[in-house]
Amino acid sequence: MCGIWALFGSDECLSVQCTNAMKIAHRGPDAFRFENVNGFTNCCFGFHRLAIVDQLYGMQPLRVKKFPYLWLCYNGEIYNHIRLKNQFEFEYQTKVDGEILLHLYDRFGIEKMASMLDGVFAFILLDTANRKVFLGRDTYGVRPLFRLLTDDGFLAVCSEAKGLLDLKTSMSTPAKITAFLPGHFEVFDLKLTGKVESVQMDRFHCCTEEPKHAAYNILEGLGTGFELETVKSNIRILFESAVKKRLMAHRRIGCLLSGGLDSSLVAATLVKLAKEEQLLYPIQTFSIGAEDSPDVAAARKVAAHIGSEHHEVNFTPEEGICALEEVIVHLESYDITTVRASVGMYLISKYIREKTDSVVIFSGEGSDELTQGYIYFHKAPSPKAAAEDSVRLLKELYLFDVLRADRTTAAHGLELRVPFLDHRFTAYYLSLPEEMRVPKDGVEKHLLREAFKGLNLIPDEILWRRKEAFSDGMTSMKKSWYTSLQEHIESEVSDSQFEKASKQFPSNPPTTKEGFFIRQIFEKHYPGRCEWMPHYWMPRWIKATDPSARTLSIYKPDKDQ
Repeated sequence: MCGIWALFGSDECLSVQCTNAMKIAHRGPDAFRFENVNGFTNCCFGFHRLAIVDQLYGMQPLRVKKFPYLWLCYNGEIYNHIRLKNQFEFEYQTKVDGEILLHLYDRFGIEKMASMLDGVFAFILLDTANRKVFLGRDTYGVRPLFRLLTDDGFLAVCSEAKGLLDLKTSMSTPAKITAFLPGHFEVFDLKLTGKVESVQMDRFHCCTEEPKHAAYNILEGLGTGFELETVKSNIRILFESAVKKRLMAHRRIGCLLSGGLDSSLVAATLVKLAKEEQLLYPIQTFSIGAEDSPDVAAARKVAAHIGSEHHEVNFTPEEGICALEEVIVHLESYDITTVRASVGMYLISKYIREKTDSVVIFSGEGSDELTQGYIYFHKAPSPKAAAEDSVRLLKELYLFDVLRADRTTAAHGLELRVPFLDHRFTAYYLSLPEEMRVPKDGVEKHLLREAFKGLNLIPDEILWRRKEAFSDGMTSMKKSWYTSLQEHIESEVSDSQFEKASKQFPSNPPTTKEGFFIRQIFEKHYPGRCEWMPHYWMPRWIKATDPSARTLSIYKPDKDQ
């Protein structure tokens, strides 16, 4: 997990511009480097480092003797770098996982390079010999990347939009800042002036396609066909492989544990594999919630069952309200569900950073989108519609849940790992017949639960526990966190202010006082940047005015809560 920043063709003095790179310093608390590009006086890289792999050679931009004309700045982890290095007999100069990008690019070119990477990444690659700049981002956008391109060819790139906001450009109006599309790469011609021209933008991988790197990793025991027992076994094999490859780290590994199905499966598999791999420390698990929250009680049961070193962080709505503005600044979003759920994740990340030595943090993101876990999937008109919505949600993850997970952990210099979004695991799950993936017997994610039934990996009551949104489950059933937040907002936003909301914010107008309050904070820090979020996250197929599952008529809490 790092912060990357680069400029090509800046008209303003670089020493003035580089102060913008400091706005993402939280992403890499271990070291910072600012480097000019030889022969291009108006091009430079900025890099904030969180050291996870190769403590000695991990500084960036990464350059090796074999390719003196290549400059690489990337944020991410490439889990198959050793496998590819051995497969193609590349001679490494460092132990950095990112060095594989240089060798793959040199041998195969940019498109094949990107499609061979099994991992999460956002990269900026400069080839001064061929005068090209390349940008790319992983399939689900687990690692963030933003770009600014002016009409006269000044390109600026950053992990977070805030590092581009105050750049000086020759344009009279503010330049547009856009999120780089996941699963895509872009090619720019670099002119002698340092300015660029975009010449190609293409997709290298879509979530429904088996990734090209799968061909170089034969997994034993994978069966063919859609017979239920085969499918269940394949799900287990691929999921375990997804967790195992993510153990690549020189820093301590921990896991977020809400007590829901997804984080419990991740934590249990992680603890099991950590023992098998003989990690020298116990896995720490972390939950957050009010004292009587269903999540905290469930997480405690799971931690006791799997034998993790468990930490509980107490959450009060007052703390949440105090953190709200900081959270929105980190998120760069005004989506209501994203903001609600981010507060708990931000506070638990703060605890991990301040009170423990865990740095690499596993989490259950992506499962609800992949396995149709949202409660509204019970109302899907057909398995086909449900399958299509699952893909839509996965493609939009970078705007919502993945954005939340990255920003709230990166705010405290932690690195997130999300095994449910493993390329191979997701491609396999999405290849299954549509009928297999829908809710069954009134239970969402039925197939995933069925796959882990009878293994005693997690307690049975957790395996079959109903879906709780993280922001709902961490407060008591008597009163949700969002209810406390709405009560606070009621005292802050008057009816007359709210009546003018659609005039004040004509694009994505807020329909509730909560939405209005969040939007005001967003606009205070990012005025006129509402296009960063194309639409609000809302359930489908039901009349919903609030994105919380607890407000839906189809929500049925577990009886024992």
